[in-house]
Amino acid sequence: MKKLMFIFNPRSGKEQIRGQLMGILDIFTKAGYDIHVHVTQSQRDCVEWVKDYADRMDVLVVSGGDGTLNEAVTGMMNLERIPLLGYIPAGSTNDFAASLGLPKSMQEAAADIVEGSPYPIDIGRFCKDQYFVYIAGFGAFTEVSYLTPQDKKNWLGHNAYVLEGVKSLAGLKPRHMRVEWDDQVLEEDFVFGMVTNTISVGGFKGLVNQSVALNDGEFEVLLIRMPRTPVDLTNIINYMFLKEEPNEYVYKFKTRAIRMVSDAPVDWVLDGEFGGSRTEVEIVNLQKKIRILRRNDELM
Repeated sequence: MKKLMFIFNPRSGKEQIRGQLMGILDIFTKAGYDIHVHVTQSQRDCVEWVKDYADRMDVLVVSGGDGTLNEAVTGMMNLERIPLLGYIPAGSTNDFAASLGLPKSMQEAAADIVEGSPYPIDIGRFCKDQYFVYIAGFGAFTEVSYLTPQDKKNWLGHNAYVLEGVKSLAGLKPRHMRVEWDDQVLEEDFVFGMVTNTISVGGFKGLVNQSVALNDGEFEVLLIRMPRTPVDLTNIINYMFLKEEPNEYVYKFKTRAIRMVSDAPVDWVLDGEFGGSRTEVEIVNLQKKIRILRRNDELM
């Protein structure tokens, strides 16, 4: 009998798993799995459980938000034998689930896991000892995800990110950074930067190229330098969200690896969770490192 470990965060989203748990377990049981269940108790609890037990499993299924998925993948990166991954999204925004085309219904997502096939995805390695599934970012807006309390996320959902993000515009703070990738070098004062492998960021699908491939070995990079006037800021926002003419303050490119060096420590966010404060960052794409179970052969 194949073994399945199911780890879930009971507080993610609006605690919707409370009414779905028995149905999900029934789907796994009828599929013939020997099920081992763990309820996360604290931050990084998922990481430790995956590191300690997941290499004995055929399938690791996690349910929660993007942060819970990040913890599961972080734990998996410490294993010699990496099991198949299943994901039942239950967070406020679920960016990576949207990129994968996973169902919003938790029981439908569970059915897709048992009926689906492995789909390889790239994973980002951050400074040699941390990992991310879909985004590493700094600057304006990025603090919103980890500074917004869980109860506010549960109450407002996606709107929590929008409301907190608008407030962050008033305190734009430039970070002087030297950015190196391939044979290119860029040195500017940046207010925002993200290295991504997703089509959705904070619930918005217009911030990155729609032709993103989740396993091509490349990241999509977006950097915004400090605007000089309020009009410049307005033009940047119009370009980002309304797709107006290319903007001189916005840099977009693809790369397999990138290095960023700053004069002062910069706070980073990995998949919506605080990733530490650093003056030097090296990010590398680990192509097709994880295989995630999903029903459809092609992404939606």
